[in-house]
Amino acid sequence: MADNAVSRTDCANAIRALSMDAVQKANSGHPGAPMGMADIAEVLWNDFLSHNPGNPNWLNRDRFVLSNGHGSMLIYSLLHLTGYDLPMSELENFRQLHSHTPGHPEYGDTVGVETTTGPLGQGLANAVGMAVAEKTLAAQFNREGHEIVDHYTYVFAGDGCLMEGISHEVCSLAGTLALGKLIVFYDDNGISIDGEVEQWFSDDTSQRFAAYGWQVLSVDGHDPAAISKAISEAQAETGKPTLISCKTVIGFGSPNKQGTAATHGAPLGDDEIAATRAQLDWPHPPFFVPEEVKTRWDATEKGFQAETAWKEKLVAYEEEYPHLAMELIRRIKGQLPGNFAERAQEFIRECQVSDAKLATRKASQQCIEAFSGLLPELIGGSADLTGSNLTTWSGSTPITEKADGNYIYYGVREFGMTAMASGIALHGGLIPYTATFLIFMEYARNAARMAALMGQRSIFVYTHDSIGQGEDGPTHQPIEQLTNLRTTPNMSLWRPADLTETAVSWQAALERQDGPTALVFTRQGVPALPRSEEQVSAIQRGGYILQDCDSSPEVIVIATGSEVSICLDAVKQLQSEGKAVRLISMPSVDVFEQQDQEYRDTVLPPTIRKRLAVEAGAVDYWYKYVGLDGKVIGMRRFGASAPGGALMEYFGFTTANVVESVNSFF
Repeated sequence: MADNAVSRTDCANAIRALSMDAVQKANSGHPGAPMGMADIAEVLWNDFLSHNPGNPNWLNRDRFVLSNGHGSMLIYSLLHLTGYDLPMSELENFRQLHSHTPGHPEYGDTVGVETTTGPLGQGLANAVGMAVAEKTLAAQFNREGHEIVDHYTYVFAGDGCLMEGISHEVCSLAGTLALGKLIVFYDDNGISIDGEVEQWFSDDTSQRFAAYGWQVLSVDGHDPAAISKAISEAQAETGKPTLISCKTVIGFGSPNKQGTAATHGAPLGDDEIAATRAQLDWPHPPFFVPEEVKTRWDATEKGFQAETAWKEKLVAYEEEYPHLAMELIRRIKGQLPGNFAERAQEFIRECQVSDAKLATRKASQQCIEAFSGLLPELIGGSADLTGSNLTTWSGSTPITEKADGNYIYYGVREFGMTAMASGIALHGGLIPYTATFLIFMEYARNAARMAALMGQRSIFVYTHDSIGQGEDGPTHQPIEQLTNLRTTPNMSLWRPADLTETAVSWQAALERQDGPTALVFTRQGVPALPRSEEQVSAIQRGGYILQDCDSSPEVIVIATGSEVSICLDAVKQLQSEGKAVRLISMPSVDVFEQQDQEYRDTVLPPTIRKRLAVEAGAVDYWYKYVGLDGKVIGMRRFGASAPGGALMEYFGFTTANVVESVNSFF
């Protein structure tokens, strides 16, 4: 066929063929969604999406998120066809070890993939965060005649995404925040794994989103002209996000399986693929796209021109606003100001001078006050607990009051908040911190895991960290959550003992660029701990000797958070009785484990097997440090309702119990 004879249908059928062929070869995957959404994708990517395959990280590109990530062959086909560095060999290697085409799109593994998707609804939530970032950065940096930050966030989402509760959390907030450049395509194919969804999903989705404050449009998802018109209408509505409800046929083109669950999560089979090729008039062998179709899809030149035009705007912007331009570039690169480390150390030294008894959540607020003044890219928020989490500072401005603000009232939406924060981080230019009670991390658990999986700099502030939070009772008292977070790969966790350790933990979280950090703080006040300059410096190593004995220790006590001060009193008493006991403060186990072996052996000599760990959380984790010969003072049950001090005493977090436990070694 000649190039001018290549139709939209030919382009869409290239997606369908590549998708069904890859799934068939892998004998695993989901061909139905890519085949059903191919017409929508063709219109969006060829006529509207502003992107540059030659520079996938171009700042002002439109963001595209495939929230129904099981349909990953859709995005892999699009990336390959439009000219990204994703050769056909990778499509042929779909879902195989070390390929760049894994079963679900993974950020950092496939060029052009904006976020890892698969757990349904979270891609949509990430996209809401991206749209927040775009709108906020535009307000912070754009000036009259200089629209430097100006792009859309597009989302493909399916029934599963909208059934997941997180979709309600984030779409409700997106309407409230008037995210006019967020455009979501709902693949309304009526099918999920179990069959026809009307048996369990009978919502009026259009009315639901209208109630959120969205513009809602409905189209035939196989009518390119209608799709194009709807996208133009969505772009024209600047005050509301838009849902385009697209009626599609899952597995479109498969004569015997389209419109059924048989195309959802399984290969079509060789015979059905042959029949589909005939149905689509696609007489080509597997993994073959005619040159003229490739040419129609290729976006490299168009993308290069789009970025070049933007760069010309950036040059003019730099000439008129040089300081703003430099600040934007620094933030997009993820770099902290050159003087940040020095200023942070100054603040930490000031913290050590303080002798006030302070809840570490209050200490955290003092750190936010200090560091936010240095880092205008910080954007904070809390899930309806701002006054308890203490996450505002003197310069906090809600984005609902000023578009260039730096604080988000997320409402009671822990899951949505955490996933949105990943989207903000993925977008670039802002560092998000979010907050809730540690126990309610459970609502956000999978989003926190996804942040770790993607290696995003997102800071999780978790307060009310133990039974010490008191009267609210066991429903609000975390037990196993510290272990949960510590055992999550690539999650860093700090549980500081006082203001100084809190300041160090905040610095570490802000400087870490390859993953999220959980900062865990007390509700109750804790005393400031005495330290030498050397000990202050050692905090950044995650674990250090806080109180040593004159000779080689016979017993080592390891503690974190509010229990450190209890153990310090106990160790001093034991030393006064002639016992050789060493106290280790271990605010961050994962950071300590990253230190060289010599340092770790200096702090915790392997020959000293009499060890006691003290933490008001689940005990099992600490046996890796105390061994079979050691002991743990911790929680082996849920808590109770009483004042925090009474609970700490009842469950054995007292100086007397630490002394008794250590003495049992002698």
